[in-house]
Amino acid sequence: MIKIYFPLVFIFVISLSAKAQNKSDSLKKDSAKLLQAVTVRGYLSEQPVLSVPASVGVINQAQLNLQPDNSFISVLNSVPGVRAEERSPGSYRLSIRGSLLRSPFGVRDVKVYYDEIPLTDAGGNTYLNAIDFNSVHNMEILKGPDGSLFGANSGGVVLLSPVNRHADSNYVSAGLNGGSYGLLHENTALQQHSGNYQLNLNQGYESYGGYRQHSYMQRHYVQAVNNWTYNKNDDIRVLAFYSDLNYETPGGLTLSQYQTNPQWARLPTKTIPGAIQQKAGIYQKVLSGGIVNEYHINDQLRNVLSVFGTYVDFANPFITTYGQRYEGTYGFRTYFEYTGKKRTNYDWKANLGVEWQQTNSDINNYGNRNGVRDTAQTLDKINTNQHFFFARYSADIFKRLHIEAALSLNFYDYKFLNVFPNNETAYTDRYFTPQFMPRIALSYQLTNDFIWRASVSRGYSTPTTAEIRPTDHTINPNLQAEYGWNYETGFRLRNTDQSMFLDASVFYYHVQNAIVPRFNADGSEYFINASGTNQPGAELYFTDWIIRQNNSGFIRGLQFNESITLDKFTFSSNYNEGTANYSGNPLTGVPEQVIVTSFQIKFPQYLYLFIEHNYTARIPLNDGSTAYAPHYNLIQAKAGWQHKFNRKDRLEIYAGADNLLNEKYSLGDDLNAVGGRYYNAAPLRNYYVGFNVVF
Repeated sequence: MIKIYFPLVFIFVISLSAKAQNKSDSLKKDSAKLLQAVTVRGYLSEQPVLSVPASVGVINQAQLNLQPDNSFISVLNSVPGVRAEERSPGSYRLSIRGSLLRSPFGVRDVKVYYDEIPLTDAGGNTYLNAIDFNSVHNMEILKGPDGSLFGANSGGVVLLSPVNRHADSNYVSAGLNGGSYGLLHENTALQQHSGNYQLNLNQGYESYGGYRQHSYMQRHYVQAVNNWTYNKNDDIRVLAFYSDLNYETPGGLTLSQYQTNPQWARLPTKTIPGAIQQKAGIYQKVLSGGIVNEYHINDQLRNVLSVFGTYVDFANPFITTYGQRYEGTYGFRTYFEYTGKKRTNYDWKANLGVEWQQTNSDINNYGNRNGVRDTAQTLDKINTNQHFFFARYSADIFKRLHIEAALSLNFYDYKFLNVFPNNETAYTDRYFTPQFMPRIALSYQLTNDFIWRASVSRGYSTPTTAEIRPTDHTINPNLQAEYGWNYETGFRLRNTDQSMFLDASVFYYHVQNAIVPRFNADGSEYFINASGTNQPGAELYFTDWIIRQNNSGFIRGLQFNESITLDKFTFSSNYNEGTANYSGNPLTGVPEQVIVTSFQIKFPQYLYLFIEHNYTARIPLNDGSTAYAPHYNLIQAKAGWQHKFNRKDRLEIYAGADNLLNEKYSLGDDLNAVGGRYYNAAPLRNYYVGFNVVF
């Protein structure tokens, strides 16, 4: 308990002493800069985060700039309730409030959008690792089940903004950094703004040798966004990106192997070859794009329409097989928003929309002969359709009470056909009963700077294509969707000039029919429905400019950030498998405490220092809770200097270090792994240096 509460006590002591010392200065207008109010667009229209009746995390460009730009992991983990992992360079896993168990690799049970375009396909898979870090300017994370506007999910929603919507200047930028274990990352960007047109181009290249054997990663990335404002408030955007990502997968180690040499790749056994011999890895090409049109029919009615498509070429030489997938997705999303006529004590909006997606997949497995595709084992076709209708009503009453009611009706079905060896000629259909997903929420403004909120929502998550047809090559049409209800309350508090912000929440989510993985002796996976999970938790985010940004003194600004995640997630009763009883055990892969503390310090001459500490409690590695990954403490730091040639042109030089304590830890454990091969060692102490130039 001391470890949990010490950071909070520390920050309040520091805050009070620093504010007392600088009380007179804080009253001077020239030394205290009002911070720009944080807004979110996740609920269809822009609104201040203070009054949003939901748990929302916002990562803006300034926060992204402070983090290492070779991975999203560190910045995502700074948001309470979010856990991002990287088993090896390029191999992302992402969960929100305990949804990790379903993801042996990749991102599932979390809906991700790229602007107004779903990055998550109809089959529930998301290629987040395709995106280059420097191509994202803002991230919004809606925590907890929110299918009322975004379709089937029980984890949450992530919204990625590839363009700064408020920037209207012309610039060219370039950046380059390199570091330990062969890290090299370069990026260039162009923004051209002329009249009603804006063009954004981004290019990135990253390669990384990796800490472990057989963990090399390489990504080529190109992105283009073209925006035309054809009327005062109406615009059309054309977005596209292409990503070519290759990375080696070293595989999990047993505890004894991990303790002997954590840099080893998975070793061969008498019957199964190792990762190096089989050249285990991922070869992933993603081409995605679409058109987004926002049109104001009149002063009260507007429409947003997006039409999109994605093609994925995916190959995975594994220990016992060579997997290959070809996936094509196309669809549209559109909604109308009607804003009622403004009244003195009553404002309201109503939305009505639909999202439709179709993903057609060829999923094939062959023998793996030392990394070379061999004879066919199983060839399948799976076509998945997911669509939903949604409606939302929101109102502000007496400018204090904000209420929202939203509802979606979700449809999901897939059909499958075995091409080889059964040579089937007709598809088998699998339909799921349409499901309503409601959400009711409210917030009340007790004072201008203190708001209380509460919500009730239903989560519903259908099995993904990777769970219906997992690596054991067997299609499981009996796998059911998981569902449950989430109850939540919390409050937000800020000071008058918005230099301090506190966001706290507690929740309880009860999931039924939870989808969990199982593994065969050869390491191939399959999925079953467990009885369910009980997921009570608490989250807190606190930020404060203890010394507000100013133009005098040695310290020109001192910001403190604290992120706390506390949970007690367990399996429900009646979770039995054979003679094993897992009822009441901790939810696999979820630490009970995560505390992330950071400081940003600004000095004269545009010097800055950023320090972050991450404490993560021990993690259960299997459903039986017989093995745990120990807790760890990570400290990272980044220091930099900026030189401004004029108002727009600038040069930044920086250096950073990660895992300064040289902790030995595993980031991205293989849960329920056969033979106890749970551990994927993360790098020890490592360094990087780089520069950015904008002109």
